[in-house]
Amino acid sequence: MAKNRDQADHYTKRAKKEGYPARSVYKLEEIQQRFSIIRPGAVVLDIGAAPGSWTLYTQRNLLKGRGRIVAIDLKPLTLDPLPDRITFLQGDAFSPEIAQQVREAGPYDTIISDAAPATTGNRSVDTMRSQGLAESVTAFAAEHLKEHGNLVLKIFQGGGEQEVIRYMRTLFVKVKPIKPKACRNESFELFLVGLDRKAP
Repeated sequence: MAKNRDQADHYTKRAKKEGYPARSVYKLEEIQQRFSIIRPGAVVLDIGAAPGSWTLYTQRNLLKGRGRIVAIDLKPLTLDPLPDRITFLQGDAFSPEIAQQVREAGPYDTIISDAAPATTGNRSVDTMRSQGLAESVTAFAAEHLKEHGNLVLKIFQGGGEQEVIRYMRTLFVKVKPIKPKACRNESFELFLVGLDRKAP
């Protein structure tokens, strides 16, 4: 399976041709095409942004020369030079220092997150960690997302995705699970889309 994951498939080759750091860009592209989560001129927060494909796609294709993006990750982005309208914060999104900078740059029209925990190979441990991360991202949205704003986050299937969906339904008018076509066949990742943030 590891060999299969390392093979350059259609999406990997397309990403390289189109100048994106990773194939994950096409997951966001499909979500955007289905749900229109990001509109021109939006203020967007990207949690777990490295290597930068979601950030770059948003800047290139969705903001239309307006709006801005705040991208956060423990690792640096591979976008060099950093394109216009992108602010990068390196560190833990949930640390007090980064959270303060996020607060000052917000509130946000859309929060996107392709973040995943460090995996152990033990599925029960990994799904539990993924659930915790998804809950943290949702709590972040509860604090920093504008009314009528949208959220997309990643979670591993087989753990507490139903609990996260219930939590998201307290915040959003609609919550939609989706597994984009660009997800690898053997992957157990799922994306949850929260649409139309309710009034706080």
